[in-house]
Amino acid sequence: MSEYKHVSVLREESIEGLLVTGTGTYVDGTLGGAGHSKEICLRLNEGGRLIGIDQDEEAIENGKIKLASFGDKVTLVRDNFKNINTILDDLNIEKADGFLLDLGVSSRQLDEAERGFSYMQDAPLDMRMDQRQTKSAYEVVNTYPAAELERILRDYGEERWARRIAEFIVDARKETPIQTTGALVEIIKKAIPKKARETGPHPAKRSFQAIRIEVNGELTILEKAISDMVDRLNTGGRICVITFHSLEDRIVKQTFKTLEDPCICPKEFPVCVCGRKPKIRIITKKPILPGAEELEDNPRARSAKLRIAERI
Repeated sequence: MSEYKHVSVLREESIEGLLVTGTGTYVDGTLGGAGHSKEICLRLNEGGRLIGIDQDEEAIENGKIKLASFGDKVTLVRDNFKNINTILDDLNIEKADGFLLDLGVSSRQLDEAERGFSYMQDAPLDMRMDQRQTKSAYEVVNTYPAAELERILRDYGEERWARRIAEFIVDARKETPIQTTGALVEIIKKAIPKKARETGPHPAKRSFQAIRIEVNGELTILEKAISDMVDRLNTGGRICVITFHSLEDRIVKQTFKTLEDPCICPKEFPVCVCGRKPKIRIITKKPILPGAEELEDNPRARSAKLRIAERI
């Protein structure tokens, strides 16, 4: 395997936010390049444990190499963090002292053209984080009805030109299947009026984000996964979540808010009668953002936000 290159975003801030204790058990639900995991391991003593989870086989193989020196402190699991209850049950772990999620696409996935994540490189349409799954970007682009494509582009990409792009995709695939990222980029460019293409980010950025989210089900799993992780936290344990776009951040923010204040009683009630108790205390009233030095070293960190909550 070639070198797995990935720069961990908000590394120091997230590890500090976890309040790692030497003998604790910590779960990195998005192992990626193992940068966060390595920092956690460096703080562990005898009895401390790290569980590293990733659905990408390359990430797991890289983790075996990068974390080998920590021996049996480390357990790596190829799975999706949405299955956290099953993963911990299989490992006979009832509770953990911290969970970390870095929800960004890894630099490795973006830079490796054949994975099909990038609109900057021509490659087969893929975008699967877990290459064992059957649904890829090819299927989404070539089989979804126009109305469904429009919904995905609008809801997941916040794309102003969602309807036009969806129509152009459907028209293009009538002639021949859309096989590559390069072909899709050209269709998107044609769909967006020239004046609109002259300002803002790359014209395909929002559409590629939307299709990637659909392929991997990124948003649909998030709320339940966070809730499940909170339920598996020891009192005083923390969960740290790094997001990279407003849709993810909104879900994390709202899920934390609901877990901190779960009461569903009407506001006019003088006291709570629903019996729902808070599970967490939100540590970050506003998200932590990358500093100037990190942004200079890693421009891909510019949209990152870190939110932290503590089990009570």
